[in-house]
Amino acid sequence: MDYEFLYSFSKRVLSSDESISWVGITNKYSVLLATEQRPGSNTFLTDEENEEFSSSSITRHRKITMLEPKIGKVKYAFGRYKNLCRATIPINEDFYLLLMFDSATRYFDDLFTAKIIPMIENEKLRFVAPSD
Repeated sequence: MDYEFLYSFSKRVLSSDESISWVGITNKYSVLLATEQRPGSNTFLTDEENEEFSSSSITRHRKITMLEPKIGKVKYAFGRYKNLCRATIPINEDFYLLLMFDSATRYFDDLFTAKIIPMIENEKLRFVAPSD
């Protein structure tokens, strides 16, 4: 895996919108490969809790994919909590983009569909997992 690319991609996602406070890229095994945090922002979670966020996100995603024949492919999953918002966006079968936002974020669907998902689509071929 090209870690320089992951670092660069994480930085570009973080800089794409002021509401994004944290970006993580995880693999299908829930290992965080790259993270970026906006300077001065509070993500409320420790590094260990971010690892748990990664693990729970991948577990939820795997469970929902069983319903894809009926409901369609997941574009993103979004959760709003009192102190923050978080999202999981599948990149491909091997990688996922994890995001955290300020709890006041209101326009997340436009942000995902107009900015972040097109960024992923433009770089999708660069997300290649090493042979298992």
